[in-house]
Amino acid sequence: MDLKTVFETAIRPALAFLPAKMDTLEARVMLLAIGLQESRFVHRRQISGPARGFWQFERGGGVRGVLTHPASRVHAYRLCGGRAVDPVAAAVYPALEQDDVLAAGFARLLLWTDANRLPAIGDVQGGWNLYARTWRPGKPHPQTWPALHAEAVAVAGGGHVGLD
Repeated sequence: MDLKTVFETAIRPALAFLPAKMDTLEARVMLLAIGLQESRFVHRRQISGPARGFWQFERGGGVRGVLTHPASRVHAYRLCGGRAVDPVAAAVYPALEQDDVLAAGFARLLLWTDANRLPAIGDVQGGWNLYARTWRPGKPHPQTWPALHAEAVAVAGGGHVGLD
């Protein structure tokens, strides 16, 4: 899927359910870069794996974590209510495969659970570190991150093309 379309149909609506302070250029870059890294915005179901949604959440990992973490729980429940999904892992997990807004919201909330600030737009290594720390990929591919991050920066407005 085209990154501008992902932004307009998934990320922007998801951010509208969340507090305004969560909608930053840094957050937009990370959401686009992580989605590219995880699924290339092609696969809503992990190939040969259990993860769901463009951001590839697992039921007992990211889904449960976002639903129970003190920093994200209230926001996750509000997002689920707005998407007509029961705020329990058994309901959210399958919904992520069909509901890109819910998936983008959960991705933003997972980033919100990290104690550190989002990395600056040009901080490629900081972005990788945040991704690795929060997503904990089983088979990380750090060699693909710099190009995908650069693409996200360009589309999110940190490069030549802006979304607003």
